[in-house]
Amino acid sequence: MGDSNNLEESLKPFYQRASEAEERLARLEISVASKTDPKNEELERTVAELQSKLKDVTAELEAEQEKGHKQVEQLTSENAKLKYRIKHLVQSLEEVLSKLASK
Repeated sequence: MGDSNNLEESLKPFYQRASEAEERLARLEISVASKTDPKNEELERTVAELQSKLKDVTAELEAEQEKGHKQVEQLTSENAKLKYRIKHLVQSLEEVLSKLASK
């Protein structure tokens, strides 16, 4: 029992310093929160502007990507139609050449 009392007495200054540090930290936090630093306000405005611009550019990029996807789909469809036409034109040409060769 004497050892636990001795330990508590040894730790008392540490507890007191920790308590004082917590109080100072709380006062500093209140002080910082209550002060409005013009530099901080300017930085916050700049960050807000940059975030807004980033949002706009991201939306614009997404719109351009969607437009690009639509164009690729249109070109793919047109390419398939042209291949179909070429195939049938080649067949028709081969038939005409075959008929000419047989005469």
